[in-house]
Amino acid sequence: METQLWFWLSVAVLAGLLFWPAGNLIWVVSVRRQHRRLGRELSSNELTGQRRRARFIAFFVCSIFSLFFCLNLLGWPSHG
Repeated sequence: METQLWFWLSVAVLAGLLFWPAGNLIWVVSVRRQHRRLGRELSSNELTGQRRRARFIAFFVCSIFSLFFCLNLLGWPSHG
């Protein structure tokens, strides 16, 4: 397999594997912070909004982490 394809495939697979647990972690921390700040349980609309926000943040965090991790582990792919 071509080196560049292997590198970017590794980045995508790692980001995909980290997305779900990182999104849940960000969501739980966010919901607990909102619950403590507001002093009440969040409504289903607020929970849905927090989950959407957590997934948005997790996408970028996991993508950037995966890129840097693969750069450190594999190095930048050469052009042949």
